[in-house]
Amino acid sequence: MLLVTCYSLLVTRYLLLVTRYSLLVTYPVLLSTLTSIPKMPDASHRVGVDIGGTFTDLIVYDDASGAFTIGKTLTTPSDPSLAVETGLREILTQASLQPNQVNTLVHGTTLVTNAIIERKGAATALFTTAGFRDVVEIGREQRYELYDLMLEHPKPLVPRYLRFDVPQRTLADGSSAQPLDVALVERLARELEAKGIHAVAISFLHSFTNPADEQAARAAIQRVAPNLRVSLSSEVIPEIREFERTSTTIANVYVQGRVERYLRELQARLKRIGFGGNFFMMLSSGGIATVETAIKFPVRLLESGPAAGALAAAHSGRLCGRPDLLSFDMGGTTAKLCVIADGEPLIAHDFEVDRVYRFKKGSGLPVKIPVIEMIEIGTGGGSLARVDSLGLLKVGPDSAGADPGPVCYGRGGTQPTVTDADLVLGYLDANFFLGGKMKLDLAAARAAIDTHIAKPLGLSIEEAAWGIHQVANESMANAARVHTLERGKDPHRFPLFAFGGAGPVHAYRVALALGSPMLIAPFGAGVMSTVGFLTAPLAFDFVRSWPSKLSGLDWGKANSVLAEMEAEGEAVLSESGIAPADIAHRRQADMRYVGQGHEVRVNLPGHSLGATDAEAIQAEFEQTYRQLYGRFGPPVPIEIINWRVVSSGPSPALRLRTGAGDVATGSAEFARKGARRAWSPEAKGYVDTPIYDRYRLAVGAHFSGPAIVEERESTVIVGALGNCHIDAQRNLVVNLLT
Repeated sequence: MLLVTCYSLLVTRYLLLVTRYSLLVTYPVLLSTLTSIPKMPDASHRVGVDIGGTFTDLIVYDDASGAFTIGKTLTTPSDPSLAVETGLREILTQASLQPNQVNTLVHGTTLVTNAIIERKGAATALFTTAGFRDVVEIGREQRYELYDLMLEHPKPLVPRYLRFDVPQRTLADGSSAQPLDVALVERLARELEAKGIHAVAISFLHSFTNPADEQAARAAIQRVAPNLRVSLSSEVIPEIREFERTSTTIANVYVQGRVERYLRELQARLKRIGFGGNFFMMLSSGGIATVETAIKFPVRLLESGPAAGALAAAHSGRLCGRPDLLSFDMGGTTAKLCVIADGEPLIAHDFEVDRVYRFKKGSGLPVKIPVIEMIEIGTGGGSLARVDSLGLLKVGPDSAGADPGPVCYGRGGTQPTVTDADLVLGYLDANFFLGGKMKLDLAAARAAIDTHIAKPLGLSIEEAAWGIHQVANESMANAARVHTLERGKDPHRFPLFAFGGAGPVHAYRVALALGSPMLIAPFGAGVMSTVGFLTAPLAFDFVRSWPSKLSGLDWGKANSVLAEMEAEGEAVLSESGIAPADIAHRRQADMRYVGQGHEVRVNLPGHSLGATDAEAIQAEFEQTYRQLYGRFGPPVPIEIINWRVVSSGPSPALRLRTGAGDVATGSAEFARKGARRAWSPEAKGYVDTPIYDRYRLAVGAHFSGPAIVEERESTVIVGALGNCHIDAQRNLVVNLLT
């Protein structure tokens, strides 16, 4: 046995040195799994799966050793579950694992967002209090663009002819002024089912104070039309503000059927390949939930994929001692930017989907769910470049996606994209894209840029390609700057943490434009978002609207409201097998100065509240308010509008073993694998640029820009001002010498 082990170690070392360009998307630390020693099933592995617009990313992590394997496959838009099955089969084969060795799979998807944007949800009706059926169309009567005479608003998911006035009236204190007309509800339900309607949203006035009428209406529908899906606003979002509550409830039931069909199909595919472990979904808030919870509240999956990327950045930042970061995740379709402060991403409870104008707040359908606060812009590797009617170069937000993809993919694309420009500039290796799994067509990329950009603008192909690259950079830098400043943060203080397939290619120029002190590119940057799936605990958020001034607050009722939500949290999480003793509750409140229209969220003490806590709560509010707005508010009383509880289980341990000990030397020269002519804007031409093998860069290695650092799923481009080193977590850290 000793001889076999020694031989295995020799084979591993040989494979590390000779086959580092293998097409297997497996890190060097895992190459020992390619030896002949059999591995017994131990069910100690976890899997994260992220479906993006262009690629589906996967990671397999071994809890026992910290070893991990990553994979990437093209997304299948017609049936996303097919890409998950295909990618999972491939990655388990690469890791020499059987499906029964995986105990947990966590998944994030853009299915909900896409279904709303593409209007591919169920035929849905709305039951609301008589006189309020036009709330979803009237909205807040605000013009998001004051001087646009052709202003458009998003079309409600439910057309007016399917919005029904139901006689009933609940007052603000929860008392009933008019009883529910149950007979009318039953008659409407029968007619709707007969006409092919599949879903009903119920949102009655003030139902967040008393849900009895909504519950009675659901019971009536289920008696006469049991096949209709029903969502109640008092369950989806028991919170003040009628317009947002109704819009969120409609969105929830609108996508519910589509989400359930997708998740059931994915469950069936996983079962067919032999997976029998736990299957969880990532929520927009950064927690994870069971499939059953996700099916009941699918609207909470709106930002499940991007949320994982922010969690991955936060986790990496904590490990390397940098709790304040600007997360920059650029994939094939979009770029996502998120502020990480004190080791945690910021959370918001207001979100918009399907904006008429992509960057105009107020132009989309409001959804009040807890979501990791980020800005998402239509700039990715697949973003299309064009010359507009004014003769200006534009990039995005339209994307080539996975099908047909950029021109250089050779899958039928004809319009030039950001990836085509990066290839022409020499930033990508046509023969080493995805580690050589996909060959890129440089000639086709040059021809497309020449035809559609260079000739119309009177530029050379290289100048046109640089223009595409830099327009994309400036768009992302501008979005990041606004996003950071609006949250009271200084972008000059925040290192840029770059990942995603295209993020490290563009991060250096984005960081320079922002004035960031440094750029950090993690090991395995191309699929880093999948790491976030493995760091998230089981969690769920609860909210109750109970407006009350801080002075003279009924502290007994406050404790009762908080305890009720904590009990609900324990009930939800206990279904997943978490013991009550392992469940943590975080209390928060939405507060404002009396008379203001918006609230500020503050943390509340975890103990039973009393009058002695009022001063501390007020101080917390004022500190948060001043941090956001640079000053204190008017000398008026303070009130609490919403009470919140976040219930969560233990965070899973995650310590990725990057294989730094397998690299023989700390010298960067050991990792150098040649040079390539790449475009330098400072030299206004191509220059010979050193290329480094990411897998052979050991902890402590130092080198200076310009440089290209390649790994299988992504490439880091470092300009002339960059001073680089590999830190203890094997991150590539680029100090920017400005």
